[in-house]
Amino acid sequence: MQDLAPEHVEVEICRADELAQRRGLASELDEMWSYVGKQVEPRWLWHAIDHHSGTVLAYVFGRRKDAVFLQLQALLEPFGITRFYTDGWGAYERHIAPEQHHVGKENTQKIESNHINLRTRITRLVRRTICFSKTTTMHDLVIGLFINRYEFGVAL
Repeated sequence: MQDLAPEHVEVEICRADELAQRRGLASELDEMWSYVGKQVEPRWLWHAIDHHSGTVLAYVFGRRKDAVFLQLQALLEPFGITRFYTDGWGAYERHIAPEQHHVGKENTQKIESNHINLRTRITRLVRRTICFSKTTTMHDLVIGLFINRYEFGVAL
């Protein structure tokens, strides 16, 4: 182990929000599959979380199509996100600038953990279940209310 001389150490003290602004907000993006009525009618929950805190930033429901991802991207615009961590799904690669996009599982662990929590708490999201939504409206309402209550703290 080497000792470090004090004259070679530079310390910078700043507020956490200032540091986050300088560093730029990083976000994990992913989509989660469930179905409405029958398994041939998949419904996708697309959501984004803050990479550092795990806080949900935004979510949308829809098919696994570029148009739905673009809706999520529009919701994320005000956050000024400078780095996106995703899996290799094509919509991300087509619509996120390569210098901002990082593909790989090593940086999406929080959002994958979030998926497990959602599947544990909302039976409709379990792949093999008898609990499912009969309409997309009820599907989106139930999951949306849960996210609003437990992620955003908004009791509706």
